[in-house]
Amino acid sequence: MNYDNNQEMFPLVDEQGNIIGAATRGECHNGSKLLHPVIHLHVFNSKGELYLQKRPEWKDIQPGKWDTSVGGHVDLGENVEMALKREVREELGITDFVPETIIRYVFESAREKELVFVYKTVYDGEIQPSNELDGGRFWGIDQIKESIGKEVFTPNFEEEIEKVIEL
Repeated sequence: MNYDNNQEMFPLVDEQGNIIGAATRGECHNGSKLLHPVIHLHVFNSKGELYLQKRPEWKDIQPGKWDTSVGGHVDLGENVEMALKREVREELGITDFVPETIIRYVFESAREKELVFVYKTVYDGEIQPSNELDGGRFWGIDQIKESIGKEVFTPNFEEEIEKVIEL
């Protein structure tokens, strides 16, 4: 799939994560600011490096930028844990990981508003990025620090990384 499905259904939530409705991806990403839940997983290796994915040019939000190891929407009918496992399997081919809850916060941009559930894990196994991504690689924390503010990363990642590691 080399496009985002604008008809995909997302739950709408309040800031506590309670489902209050539903809307399509297109409705959530058109500037309406309909609050919808997403998951992020930061995958570190045992050397302390962080795996980042490269967003493909066809994405509707922040194409071509480096981003969180795994990021995805919670689909209508899923809970956060189900979405986390599905997205990690779909994007990186990882099925055996232990997520640690970091934080939950609201991210707002000009186009959307998301309730972000953030996790991290340490993983040294094989990573197989799917065709949903334009690849990925491990970054040293110093490399990340040097690239912040230079249009390399998504704004969401830059805001969030400070909540995950000491910069």
